Amino acid sequence: MAKCDQGYLCEVCGAEVSSIVESDLYLRYVLDQLDAEQLHLAPERHLRCNPVLAQYIVDERFDPVEVGDAFDKRGLDASFVAAQTDRVSGAYRRLWEIATADEPISLLDYPERE
Repeated sequence: MAKCDQGYLCEVCGAEVSSIVESDLYLRYVLDQLDAEQLHLAPERHLRCNPVLAQYIVDERFDPVEVGDAFDKRGLDASFVAAQTDRVSGAYRRLWEIATADEPISLLDYPERE
């Protein structure tokens, strides 16, 4: 397969990240953790390959992730965990909105800014 025919490859497991709803890169972009100009430079991972962030996704379409170390949300402040869960779960739902939209959404409109 030609390099240009491949999608983004996960820096953790090496497999292709085949959908935006599996993408840690685009989740971080929707969360405003990186700029659009950095998308082509930043590493890609499957959501499940970044469990520290993925543990905050609560959605019926995503199997829960447990971390089991110092970053495990079960050992963190409850108000922090609630805020992160709302924020990250909302960004995950936004990825689904983008993936299932009837009309293409501009990359610059992926993050929902207040």
